[in-house]
Amino acid sequence: MYKDILLPIDLNQDSSWKSALPVAIEHARAFGTRLHVMTVVPDFGMTMVGQFFPKGFEKKAVEACQSKLRAFIDTEIPKDIPTQCIVAEGTVYERILELAKKLKIDLIVLAAHRPELRDYLLGPNAARVVRHAACSVLVVRE
Repeated sequence: MYKDILLPIDLNQDSSWKSALPVAIEHARAFGTRLHVMTVVPDFGMTMVGQFFPKGFEKKAVEACQSKLRAFIDTEIPKDIPTQCIVAEGTVYERILELAKKLKIDLIVLAAHRPELRDYLLGPNAARVVRHAACSVLVVRE
């Protein structure tokens, strides 16, 4: 049923993967699919903000994130599951949706926290992905 599964995570927030990772692994095994694990490095936005960081900071941040994500995959995902490591830059939900479209992802598995009032007003990343994804989205609650 699924050929490609996308698991977006935040390496600095265990809650972004603790509940979703086992579900993604279970689905990947059940369907014999590839698991694409991605994280997003926020861009620095306006030049006014970017000028406060040293030259090359953004590139170093992406490289460090790539290294951390590879280590995460090596320790957390069983070797029998084909896995791709992806680091994107920009707005989290936009990058998830773009990548899902580009890779023709069949299923996005992501964790979501219990919504607070501010989430109903602003819309968290998970809600935006669910609302706009062209594929199935499995939201895993803690």
